[in-house]
Formats: sequence, structure tokens, C-alpha cells
Amino acid sequence: MIRNLEVLYCPAGWRTWAFLKATTDDLIGWAEITESNGSLGAIVGAIEDLKPLVVGRTPEWETVTRDLYRTTRQSAGGAVAKAIGGIQNCLLDIKGKELGVPVYELFGGPTRWSIPAYWSHCGTTRARAWQDVGKPELRSYDDVEKLGEEVSKAGFSALKTNVVIPGDGVRHPGFGGRGTVDSEDIVKLVAAFKRGGDADVIVDLNYNVTPKQAVRIADLDLLWVEVDGEPEDIKWIKDHSKVPICSGENVMLADYKRYVGCMDIASVDAVWNGVGNAVKIANMVPVVTPHNYYSHLATFISAHFCASVTNANMFEVDVDDVPWKDNIVTSVPHFSFGCLQMPTGPGWGCDVNERELNSMSGAPIRP
Repeated sequence: MIRNLEVLYCPAGWRTWAFLKATTDDLIGWAEITESNGSLGAIVGAIEDLKPLVVGRTPEWETVTRDLYRTTRQSAGGAVAKAIGGIQNCLLDIKGKELGVPVYELFGGPTRWSIPAYWSHCGTTRARAWQDVGKPELRSYDDVEKLGEEVSKAGFSALKTNVVIPGDGVRHPGFGGRGTVDSEDIVKLVAAFKRGGDADVIVDLNYNVTPKQAVRIADLDLLWVEVDGEPEDIKWIKDHSKVPICSGENVMLADYKRYVGCMDIASVDAVWNGVGNAVKIANMVPVVTPHNYYSHLATFISAHFCASVTNANMFEVDVDDVPWKDNIVTSVPHFSFGCLQMPTGPGWGCDVNERELNSMSGAPIRP
């Protein structure tokens, strides 16, 4: 029976990681609920509102999820959906631990024991937060070449970058960031990565370009282009693109039907949707890749999602990150020859190290 829900925080450089802890009489279930771009307080508030509907229940994730969705139908989606996804993931962790099996066994897995990974936010992090990760600042296209070589030497077959201007930061006007986006800057960035190494390049444009700009960028020799927006815009880009189009990282289960057929690759966030809901999304689309932009706990959660479905193609992971990332969890992901190895422990196979979290933060850090 669920006795309590509690949110713990961790300062993580340029953002705050947030973890949801569900406690039973003898087990703890964990989820990550991090929201890097502005809605974390809303998610936490929704969890507090939903808490009375969860405490006292048995950890039957599907039943609880349906009840929470029915209760919040007038506010479906957004922060409420992410709150429900976090609760769902806590219950899945508890259920796996109760049965002594990994979460993917609850979905008939594993469908795989490893999955190719790509180095995400490559160059992006060193352009905007190099002090936080203890890496050299990305100042020139020569630095980009060296980073491309570093990616290949590390064994990754692909990397993903954003609208990075070496020496002048990252262009993110779609998220309230400064500046305009020039397609030629992306051409130069991609060329520099390719001169440095042999990794395939993915460009993530987020909400920062027009559909016509996205199509021009898709003329480059890329593994895929990732772009966010309304389904009709994504569909137009897909229909006019020379490379696969990926989208959907911000879309919750209830809205995903609007995007089916609009993209070649669905980016599915198993932290925000919950793994159970993410599996349902995967059954609606031909190819999925997890949106994974958080702590190691989220990497474990996303790994279980990939092990539960047959159509996951590659795994997103941030290599550049704060130096204490390994310390706040009980297990770290294992990579071999550029592939993430699936966890085998009960539940997620990874818990939050509360003692280390408390010692490094001093007190809960609220957004």
C-alpha cells in the first residue's frame, strides 16, 4: 500500500533535477519528474493535488493511472499528464521490486539486451554550460572538429547537436532565447563535426525554425532532423524532406494520435508519459527513440521503455554533464562499443542515493 509521495530536488548546473519518491511499508519506488524549461513547479503542484488519490492504494499502475486521468480530464495534458507519468513510474518500480523482476518484464520484455546510443546535446552543452560540466568552451569550428573526433573515439556512431554558434552560445528563440536562427550556421556546424569524425549527425531544431528552414537543413547529409511544432507543420516538413524527420518529445499520450503519420521517428518521453503510456505510444508509430535529457535514473527508466518495445532504433544520452551525476544514484548506466546495455536488477535497477543527495544539496532545492 502506498504510504506517501514526496519530491526531492538536486541542483544540476543549469537546471534542477527532481525525483518522485513513493513509499510503501517496505519498498520505495522512484521516478524522475525533471522539467528543464519552466513547468516543474506546476508538475509538483499537480502531484500534491493527486496525492490523496494515490496514498492508501495498492501499486497497480494501470488502475491508478486510469483513475488519475479520469479525475483530471478537464486539465488533461501538460503538467498534469507529466505528474501522472511520474506517479505511474513510481508504481512500476514498486511492482517490479515486489515481484523481483525488472520493469520491462511487466511488459513481456526484454526485446533486446542493448541498443545503439548517440551523444546528445553534443557541442550544445560546451557552448552554454562548459563551466558546469568542467569541459573546455566550444569557441571555434576547430573545437567542433575536435569534439567530432572525441565522439568517434568514444565509440558513438552518431551525435545530436542544436543551433550552436561556436564562441557565441546557442540560439533558442523558440524557448525565449536570444537571436535569430541562420541556416548557414547549421551548415557550418554540421560540416565541422563531419571533418572531425565519422559519426552520423542529427540536428535538433526544437521550436526554433520555420518549416521552410527545417526543409533546407534537411537537405544536409544527416541521420535525421528533429523538429517540434504542430502536426500539420511536421507533416509538411516530412513530405518535403530528404532525410527522416523526428518529432513528438513534448507530446503526451492523449495527444499523440494527432501526430501519427506526421513523422518518420517518434521521440517519446518515458519520464513525462510514464513507461506504460510510452509503450502505448510505441504501438501507434513505426519507429521510436526515447527523449532522455535528465539524470541517470531517467536513463534507466528510458532503457526499460526500449527493452519493452520492438521498434526503438537509437538511445539518447548526454555524455557531458555535471561531475556529481554518478554520485546521486545507486547504479550507473553501462555502455559498451557505443551501445547502452539493458539493466537487469529489480524495478529500474537504480535508486536515488538519498544520503548523497542530501549531503551535496544541504536541503531540498525547490525550482
